[in-house]
Amino acid sequence: MSPRSASVNEELRRRSRERLLQAAVELVGEHGYDATTLGDIADRAGSARGLVSYYFPGKRQLVQSAVHRLMHRTLEEALEREPRTEDGRERMARAIDAILGLARDRPVLMRQHMAGILQAEGFMQCPEQRRLAELLREVCVRHGSADPDTDYPMLRALLMGAVYAALVPGVPMPVPVLRAELFKRYRLDREQGVPPDAEAVSGGTCDMDLSRFFATGSPPDCSEGRPDPSAQSK
Repeated sequence: MSPRSASVNEELRRRSRERLLQAAVELVGEHGYDATTLGDIADRAGSARGLVSYYFPGKRQLVQSAVHRLMHRTLEEALEREPRTEDGRERMARAIDAILGLARDRPVLMRQHMAGILQAEGFMQCPEQRRLAELLREVCVRHGSADPDTDYPMLRALLMGAVYAALVPGVPMPVPVLRAELFKRYRLDREQGVPPDAEAVSGGTCDMDLSRFFATGSPPDCSEGRPDPSAQSK
């Protein structure tokens, strides 16, 4: 049998990494960070356990990358949903609602993410985090920022602070209150974005299927080569 092409191998590696990211988000959201092991994530992803360390230095880095992926794809989806708009105020409203929505709908996952950032390893750079940063910076530009390099870090800090405030055990602040404060700061109308009453009408349910955020579809045809080692079990 002839060996797989470089492009096929690259696609298999990409899909293997995507499966690990999705499995990490699902398991930490279901059981919490401490109760989730790298072995659990590898098993859920259908990957060999040794391959996890090929893509990520450790569990903390994997989980942060996974949550940043969920955040940037959630934000991307909110910004591009129909009716599409280039209006800067509407896009800022959608961005705020997208991030606050994650705190409301996935509290276990987002609480663990915030706790991880406060650990000694701190905030870790990764491709997923950089894409999230690009989207938020673009939101600031569309909103009319004259200095996005200053305004983007402030928006990021305000959103992180709001998520933290919504998730503090024992004394959480209501998401609508946090939303109102952010909307006031950025001079947004309550009806922009996804108003709380619109969420109530739609049922306010959390979509548990995360597959659309992770490119983990059918692998390329490997009939001409060896089986994909990333699909092998432990």
